Amino acid sequence: QVQLVESGGGLVPPGGSLRLSCAASGTIFSIYNMGWYRQAPGKERELVADITSGGSTNYAESVKGRFTISRDNAKKTVYLQMNSLKPEDTAVYYCNARRMAPPYLTYWGQGTQVTVSS
Repeated sequence: QVQLVESGGGLVPPGGSLRLSCAASGTIFSIYNMGWYRQAPGKERELVADITSGGSTNYAESVKGRFTISRDNAKKTVYLQMNSLKPEDTAVYYCNARRMAPPYLTYWGQGTQVTVSS
């Protein structure tokens, strides 16, 4: 059983920064692709960024140039550095893990709230 625990959310003014962390347990972390998703009130959950086991990254257009996803396989942790935050970045952010070897399972964290407001 894989457990994902997010941390680092909070309230930040527009233009500020936050760093989210997601620690995984109970798994061989290196065989998972990791991602961050977000869900704002009344909206569908959307991909923010993801990173393969080899370090290749992918970003939503709305966060390119502002957010950076990274991972530390030794610490079994994935990070999301968020800079130049905007009010429209306000959402619950979820960590996602996709197993890239059989069985091809997906896991979610419990979510962490990010609020961008003055």
